[in-house]
Amino acid sequence: MNHDSHGYWKATLNLLTKILVIWFLVSFGAGILFADWLNNFHLGGYPLGFWFAQQGSMYIFIILIFYYGKKMGDIDRKFDVHEE
Repeated sequence: MNHDSHGYWKATLNLLTKILVIWFLVSFGAGILFADWLNNFHLGGYPLGFWFAQQGSMYIFIILIFYYGKKMGDIDRKFDVHEE
């Protein structure tokens, strides 16, 4: 059994940091900060900045939820704190 609580929380916070950075870049970055530049490109007939603000960010958020679940399961198994 590996009960390295410091390593467990370090791995968990590292994962959360990565996910929150992606979340920020997609929601605030693509939808607001970089929207004018992204609007130079089109996806499905709509400006890309508008698409990210209205639909694209939701797809990314759903992907992040499943990614988080998978990676937390991996971290839990690595540190032997998973449920059977």
